[in-house]
Amino acid sequence: MQIGYKLAAEAFGPGELVRQAVRAEAAGFDFVEMSDHYHPWLDIQGHSPFAWSVLGAIAAETERIGLATGVTCPTVRYHPAIIAQAAATVALLSDGRFTLGVGAGERLNEHVVGEGFPVDVTGRHALLREALEIIRLLWRGGYQSYDGRHLKLSDARVFDLPDEPPAIAVAAGGTRAAGIAAELGDGLFATEPKPELVSGYREAGGDGPRYAEVPMAWAPDAQTAARAAHETSRWAMTGWKVMSELPNPVNFAAASATVREQDILDKFACGPDPQRYLEVAQPFVDAGFDRLVMQNAGPDPDGFLEFFRAELDEPLRKLTAQPG
Repeated sequence: MQIGYKLAAEAFGPGELVRQAVRAEAAGFDFVEMSDHYHPWLDIQGHSPFAWSVLGAIAAETERIGLATGVTCPTVRYHPAIIAQAAATVALLSDGRFTLGVGAGERLNEHVVGEGFPVDVTGRHALLREALEIIRLLWRGGYQSYDGRHLKLSDARVFDLPDEPPAIAVAAGGTRAAGIAAELGDGLFATEPKPELVSGYREAGGDGPRYAEVPMAWAPDAQTAARAAHETSRWAMTGWKVMSELPNPVNFAAASATVREQDILDKFACGPDPQRYLEVAQPFVDAGFDRLVMQNAGPDPDGFLEFFRAELDEPLRKLTAQPG
């Protein structure tokens, strides 16, 4: 079991994210994971720096901790050739500590370049498949070309490549994407404790690490934590089908208007009780995930990092899947 810390790139500016990554390393986390967004989910979050600049700074300021994107869409806002180059560079700067998390994307970020965003999941998966093939091709070295149905590459070469390419973890919300993760990735990434994702990944031949984000909000009391999470992170209650479709923060504000603080308390681990965090994490362990990402939506990141170091680290690592 490895434990990661989610860098909330929609809630903090670039310098603060680097500071938190350094603190996470000191607190004992195995890796930090950072979203790659153009917009925040809600305007009140107020941030969304360029992920790849922040990752480079984190690589320079840390020594041990792993780095990962959670996740990058390499198909619309970026061409996969750019992501192949960016990931190779971060892998070099971090001495091999980088994992490239990829997914089919959300309209929230991808529509901004004016190229449209596929309306159906099948189209998004087709794009992702071709993007992964291009990234793998470029990581072989030399000049490469690719003529796909959706994406093309013309006589391109990534000159600075690590000796070992970064691992690729593919995000999945259903079994089809889990199959892509098994076929073209090195690991699985998810946000829900669905056993069928892990079983689908394994049945398709996947045997790599399985990442999952665990929702939580630390504060000295549960109600303060829930209030903060409701203010900034109630969008997480809308479900993946909504989260992938809406174009701007104002739409997420409207879609989440009926979410209550009690809904947050029901889904998130809120407050100072370590046992509640273990209860929320257990279904992910039962589902077969072995990389748990602590996604803290509370108002005090330093308080959470100290809470993790002092009270949560050891018991989290001791969690094992329960029979049935």
